[in-house]
Order: sequence, then C-alpha cells, then structure tokens
Amino acid sequence: MKILLVGYGTMNKRVATLAEENGHSIVGAITPTTENNCPYPLFESVNEALPAADCVIDFSHPTLTKELLKSDLNVPMVIATTGDKETLLALMDEKAKEVPVFFSANMSYGVHIVTQLLETIAPLMADYDIEMIEKHHNQKIDAPSGTLIKLLDAITEKARPDAQKVFDRTQVSEKRDKKDIGISTIRGGTIVGEHEVLFAGHDEVISIKHSAQSKDIFARGALKVAEQLVTKEKGFYTYTNLGV
Repeated sequence: MKILLVGYGTMNKRVATLAEENGHSIVGAITPTTENNCPYPLFESVNEALPAADCVIDFSHPTLTKELLKSDLNVPMVIATTGDKETLLALMDEKAKEVPVFFSANMSYGVHIVTQLLETIAPLMADYDIEMIEKHHNQKIDAPSGTLIKLLDAITEKARPDAQKVFDRTQVSEKRDKKDIGISTIRGGTIVGEHEVLFAGHDEVISIKHSAQSKDIFARGALKVAEQLVTKEKGFYTYTNLGV
C-alpha cells in the first residue's frame, strides 16, 4: 500500500517504520508542526496538492482530523484520533458516504475483545459497584482516555444507562451511590496504557484489565485495519464489522 500519514508524532512514526518493514511505502505526512529529519514529504494542510495514496492513517489531533474529514480527499481512512468524539463521529458518518472510514479510539484488537467482554458481562453484574482506572504516560494530554470512554460506553449502553460518572470523590462527604461509576485517571512516567474495570460485589471483586506493553500494538493494529479497509466498499467501519 501507499500510505499517507495524518500527524507525524510518536504513533505515526512507529506506523511508518512497521509499514516499511512489511513492504508498504509512506508517500507523505500531513502535519502543521515542524519536523526535523523526517524522510518523507511533509505537508502543512490537507488542502495542499497531496501525493496519490491507497489509504490514510490518522493518529493526530481532532483539529487536523476535522480538516481531513471535511476535505475532498477520497481514499480509505483509518482514524485513531481521540478527543471531541461526538463531532468526529458525525463527520466520519458523512465521509463514509464517499469512502470507507474506520474508527477506533484504541487500535489494539485486545481492547476490542475487552469491550465485547464488558458488553456481555455488565448486564450480569447489576448488584456490583463499578470502578474504572486508566493509566498513561506523563505526556498524554486528554483525560480520561478515549479508550476508557469507549469501555464506559460499552457498560452504559448495555447495562447502566442511568450511570453517574464520578471523577472526584473529594468534593462530597457521603457514601457511594449505587448508580456511581468511579473513574480514576493516572498520568506518570512512560506507562504505555493500562485500563482496568473493577466489579466490586459482596466479599468478591472481578477485574477485567488490559495492559499495553508497547505502542507497536496500536501501530500494527492500524496497519492491519488499513490492509482490510482498502478492499471494502464505502461505509463506516469498526472492529465489529470490518472482519479483522
């Protein structure tokens, strides 16, 4: 495949390395920031004259992703940007009328499996309290993570539509409400990514946890998705309907 990168941060640098190791080529990278020692053609905007590509892989920022989705670029798009989810989903739905568009807040297939587990288990755990914990490196900007929101959505949509999200218990002095879902965010060091959901019942705790040990799992996931997406008809895809 000829791949056009949107964003050239840590993730797409790993995508580029792994892509070339697997016989793909990078035709350019769109980034509004100055990049030193980049071996590929750089473009500041999606509105420039861009090289021909078979697929776009976007690990960037919602601002740049919005520009991409509003542009006239008509190639399959793998979107892995987090933040401003509702706006991006609306734009992706529109773009999917023209080209195949894939979106996941986490490109790890393992996280997709965890999501499916939660969709199955949460309805069975009506009497259990739910707490969610996510950990990331100290350079991550958004909190809570897009992955935690993805897991939270799986729980609320399947089992807890009346959930009350609690981000800070220091502001009140009262016992836990049954509808509460506690959300804890940790930032430090070089933690790649860790997400845990605790179902706390009477005298027992069930924990579902995913730990990313390398950013390469996200880059490999994006490339595997891209290889499938270029064979698809226009439409909106996730891990659920792509068939990876």
